[in-house]
Parts: sequence; structure tokens; C-alpha cells
Amino acid sequence: MLAQLSIRDIVLIDRLDLAFHDGLSVLTGETGAGKSILLDGFSLALGGRGDGGLVRHGETQGQVSAVFDLPLSHPARALAQAQEIDTDGDLILRRVQYADGRTRAFINDQPVSVQILRMVGAALVEIHGQHDDRALTDPAQHRSILDGFGELTRQAGEVAQASDVLKRARQALQSQRMRVETARKEADFLRHAVAELGKLAPEPGEEEALAAQRQGMMQAEKVARDIAEAYEAVGGGASPVPGLSGVLRRLERRAVQAPGLIDPSTAALNTAIVALEEAGEALAVAMRAAEYDPRVLERVEERLFALRAAARKFDVPVDALPALAETMAADLAALDESEGSLKRLEAELAEAEAAYIAGATALSAGRVRAASAL
Repeated sequence: MLAQLSIRDIVLIDRLDLAFHDGLSVLTGETGAGKSILLDGFSLALGGRGDGGLVRHGETQGQVSAVFDLPLSHPARALAQAQEIDTDGDLILRRVQYADGRTRAFINDQPVSVQILRMVGAALVEIHGQHDDRALTDPAQHRSILDGFGELTRQAGEVAQASDVLKRARQALQSQRMRVETARKEADFLRHAVAELGKLAPEPGEEEALAAQRQGMMQAEKVARDIAEAYEAVGGGASPVPGLSGVLRRLERRAVQAPGLIDPSTAALNTAIVALEEAGEALAVAMRAAEYDPRVLERVEERLFALRAAARKFDVPVDALPALAETMAADLAALDESEGSLKRLEAELAEAEAAYIAGATALSAGRVRAASAL
């Protein structure tokens, strides 16, 4: 039933809110009182022809809203649901009329075309004139009239719901079949990729750690070379210590002949020889510490190359390889699960088809009986 009619800025009406209750409502008044304006506004909300002249003088727009309290099985709800409109609660039809002639239509505050508004409005309201019996001559209304006569409205609503369930079951099965088909095409690739990444076993942050290790080992090679050269010059074959020691011994033998002259030199030479020997020992220790196995560097470089080659192959950063391996393994496992899901959806579709056919057959038989009586 019509529960409320609200009119704003239409012709002479500034603001009007009418609430309706169960039973017959009658609007009376002498000619010119505004009854036709109410009907014009109401027709506008039902999808009737718009006209900029309906907007009250001095305003840029007017609007009319009609609120309907409907049973769940009412055909208007099904029409609105077919347009993906939420029909929980009341059904509200609203039309905005602009002074320049444009209009906008809404059902439950969702924008719709005027054609849809008119279609839903026709399922809600019949406006009769002296010779106006449009609903009886409109083939689109015959089925609802027949269902009402035969007390089949609830049964028709149940069949409509069964039809929706069947439609959703078909869509779900079709979508799952497409996903399974796509997964089947990718299964061989997934198996190969999962095996390859499983063998590679990349770890988060591994590239950065290996690159740092490689850089450190390459630097260690240079450091070791420089230390070895220094050791060769100080404590190795090129060391000046043997020569200096010989010079020191000769000077020490001459010291008794000229002690004041030679003693400072021999003391300095002795200090230098001791310092060079200590430096040689320190360099020997450092040289042993800087030693590294070139094979370790080779293994690090091979691992880096393998990781980066896999990243290029799968078109992802190296750090994304562990997550990619997990995703691909999950996709491969989901393939087997999707096969089982496909069988379940096929069973649900068969059940939905059986329920719909049974309900539709019973409804059709009831309509035949009602039509015979009518």
C-alpha cells in the first residue's frame, strides 16, 4: 500500500507530506483546490512524463517521493531486484524535476532510468479515469491478476525465489568451470615452477646477504694482496733487516775505536731493526687472518646468479621469489580442491533445477485451474 506521499515545490505546492493508513483514503475538494496537482505529482513519482512547468515559480527544481509498504512477494520487489536494487524494507520511488525540463529518477535512493521507474510504478499503482482500465488490458499484469484470483501469489513468490537460486547456481557453476579450465591449462607450468623453486629454496633477504658477503670477500682479496706485498717488503725476501743487521754488527765492532761517534747510530739502527721485525710479525699474523677460500666466493656468486636468473624468468624481484613459491604451491593445491568444488556445484545446480521444476509445474497447474474458474 501507499504509505506516504511527499511533494516539494511542485506547481503551487511548497511542501506537503501525506501519510496514508489501511483502508480507503479520499481526497475531496472543489474545482481548483489542487487535486489534479497531487495526481500530477504522484504520476511524476511513478515515472510519468516530466515537464519543467511543474516546478513552482521561482524554484530551480521540485521533487516527489512515494513510499510503499509491500509484502515480500509483491511483483514490484522482483522488478526492482532484477535491477540489483536493495529492496529490504519499504520501496521508495523518487523523482526530481528541474525547471529546465531535465528529470532524475531514484528507487530506494539508487539512480535508475525513467523507464525502470515507470515499469516499477506500473506494478504498484493503477490510476483510473472514467474509461481507464489499463491494468486489465495490460498483458504484463495478467499473470499477477490471475495469481491473486487463484490465491497463488505466495506460491509464485516461492517459484521466483527458486528461479533466483537456480540462476545463481548456474552462474556459480559456470564461473567455477572457467576457473578450473584456466587452472588446468596452467597446471603443467605450475608443477614445473613449484619443483624448480622448491629445489632453489629461496629465502627472504638472501640476495642482500649474499651480495654483502660477496662484496666483503672481494674486498678481502684486495686487502690480502696488499698485506702480502707489505710483508714481502718488510719481513720477506725483500726485507732490509738482514742488510741492516750486517751494518749494525760492523759498526758495533768499530765502536771501541770511536765510541762517541758511532754509539748514537748503532742505537738507532738497533731500534729500527727491532721495529721492522715486529712489523713483519704483525703483517704475518694479518696475512694469515686475511686468507680466504676462493671456492667460497665462487659458490656465493653461483647462488646469486641462480637467484637472479629465476627472478628474471618469473618476472619478479629476487626478494619476491619465496612468496611466489608459496603462491604457486597454493594454486597447485587449489586445483585439486577446485575439481571437488566443481562436483559440489554441479550437485547444487541439479538440486536447484529439480526444486524449480517442481515448483513451476505446481504453479502452472494452479494457474490453469484458476484460469478455468476465472
